[in-house]
Amino acid sequence: MARSTWIAVAAVVVAFAVAVGVALVSGILLLGTEDEPHTRPVTDTTRGSGSTAQKGAMDAWRAEFERMHPGLRVSYEANGSGAGIADFITGRSAFAGSDVPMNAQEQALADRRCGGRAVHLPMVIGPVALAYNLPSVPDLKLSPATLTGIFSGRITRWDDARIAADNRGSRLPHTEIRAFHRADDSGTTHNFLSYLRTSGHWPHEPSRRWNGAGKGVTGSSGMTQAVEHSQDSIGYVEYGFASSARLKVAKLRNASGHFAALTPMNASEALQGARSAGRTNDLVVHIDYATEKPGAYPLVLVTYEIICSRGTDPPALAFLGYAASDAGQSYLSLYGYAPLPDRLLAQVRTRLGATT
Repeated sequence: MARSTWIAVAAVVVAFAVAVGVALVSGILLLGTEDEPHTRPVTDTTRGSGSTAQKGAMDAWRAEFERMHPGLRVSYEANGSGAGIADFITGRSAFAGSDVPMNAQEQALADRRCGGRAVHLPMVIGPVALAYNLPSVPDLKLSPATLTGIFSGRITRWDDARIAADNRGSRLPHTEIRAFHRADDSGTTHNFLSYLRTSGHWPHEPSRRWNGAGKGVTGSSGMTQAVEHSQDSIGYVEYGFASSARLKVAKLRNASGHFAALTPMNASEALQGARSAGRTNDLVVHIDYATEKPGAYPLVLVTYEIICSRGTDPPALAFLGYAASDAGQSYLSLYGYAPLPDRLLAQVRTRLGATT
C-alpha cells in the first residue's frame, strides 16, 4: 500500500472512532442491535522472519501493537537467523530478525535489495541459558573453560575433576554427559561459540553452524524439549524458552571470578557501556564477553531487526517504533528478555526516526 493511502486509511480510522464516541454519548447506538461484534477490517500488513530467539518478544509485541492498531497485521516467521536474512535479501519480508550481524556477502546482497543501505537495529537482549537436566545438582556452576571441555567432547562425565572444581562441595553423578547443540543455521550458536572463543579458548572460529561435539537438534523449541526429556543433559537456549519449560539453568563464571546467576538485570548489566562496531548509522553492537562487572551474566546475545535505511514500508516502521518504545521495552523481562540500555535505545529511536 502506498504511503499516502496508508495515511489516509489511518485518518478514516480516527474519524470512525470519533464518530462512534459521539454516537455513544448521544445515545444513538443501542445495545443488542447486533448478534456479532463488529470486526475492524485489515487495511495493511507487514511481514518479518528470522531469529527464533526473539519469538517470545515478537509474539507479545505483535499482540499489543495489533490491539492498538486494529487495521494492521504483523506476521513473523521464526525460521532462524540465516533463513530470515535470506528472506529479507529476496524481498519476502520487510524486516529480518537476526542474532548475529550479516556477513560481508549478505550485507552486499541486502544493500542491493534495498537500493541503498540495509542497517541493523538492536531490539532485544536475549540471555543465553545453559539449561541442564541433572536432578541431583540443583545449583550447577560452570566456568567458560569447563564449558569448552563439555561441548568439545573433552569432558564426558559429570563428575570430571574440572566440573568438580567449579562446584566444590557438590555431589556430582558419575554419569555420561549428553550435550545438545543446534543443528540448523543459528545466531544463538554463533553467539555461544563467540563467547567460548573469547572466554573459554574454543578451538574453532565462531559460526552459525555448529563445529563441536554432541547431538544436534533443530530450533530453540527443539533444544528445550531435548534437555527437558533427557536426563544428564545440557544445552544452550534462550532464557525465555528455558524459563517457560522450568529448566534448571547453570550459573556462569564471569571475568571478575564471580559465578553470576541468569537474570534479566544481570544480562542487561553485561551490555552497559557496549560500543557500536558497525558502519556509520548502523548499530551493530560489540559484546564484551570479558566484562568484569561483578554481577554481569556474560553470555548474552543481541537480536537485530534488519531493515532498509530508506523505503521501509510504514506499517513495519510503525511496528518497530512500538517495539523500541518505553511501552514495548517495559515488559520484556516477563518473557525472559532484558530491555536495551538507555543509551543504545536512544540510538535505535534516532535511527528509526531517520528511516523514511
